[in-house]
Amino acid sequence: MTTHTYTLSRPFGEVPVTVTERGAGSPVLLLHGGAGPDSFAGFADALAARSAVRVLTPVHPGFGGTPRPEALDSVRKLAEVYARLLAELGLTGVTVAGNSIGGWVAAEVALAAPDRVARLIVIDGAGLVSADHPATDFSSLTLDEVTEYSWANPERHRIDLAALTDAQRAIFGGNRAALAVYGGPTMADPTLAGRLSGITADTLVVWGEADRMMTPGYGKEYAAAIPGAAFRLLPGAGHLPQLETPEAVLALFAEA
Repeated sequence: MTTHTYTLSRPFGEVPVTVTERGAGSPVLLLHGGAGPDSFAGFADALAARSAVRVLTPVHPGFGGTPRPEALDSVRKLAEVYARLLAELGLTGVTVAGNSIGGWVAAEVALAAPDRVARLIVIDGAGLVSADHPATDFSSLTLDEVTEYSWANPERHRIDLAALTDAQRAIFGGNRAALAVYGGPTMADPTLAGRLSGITADTLVVWGEADRMMTPGYGKEYAAAIPGAAFRLLPGAGHLPQLETPEAVLALFAEA
């Protein structure tokens, strides 16, 4: 496992992105959500150990104590950064997967770099505006409410902020601030549903059956908006299936 910080030039400026790589083989780009880079670390370890894949797990600038250039202020711009990363590394035939807001970023990467992305896996993704199955207003929730809405078994995943160190609290606050910048006040883009029709990658939309942040009905709308996308519902999982039911998610990655 190696970690490297790349400086990627975009029209809105230079962006430093820290990327950890595991394994060797077909490239897989894993994009974390608001829970931060640790929410994919264990899954990335298992994926690289079990399959002939080169797993890249970037830290979204602003998360994990990393810097975020002020001009990097939307999911679409973040996706442009990752499209540039794929180009600089010369990667094609990439599987791009993301959870929560990372699923939204993954979909935008598939739109921004169709010549490099062969497969897209959206895991309880954010970003849609749905009249029939609206997402829960994340900004209005307390931490305990976020836990209740996010997990099939909330009691196993409660966070006691008082027990965190000052450094941990600073990272936690920085993560939440970066999430608010990227997702905006609604954690959604009214144009996304229409633009998803432009995705050409083989797409799988995966949803935790117990997700109350974005319900399975919301997930089915996501899949319906992407041409040819398949939809899978995972029992025993909420908003972060890669943490609650990792074996089930790993099996989906292994499918041809």
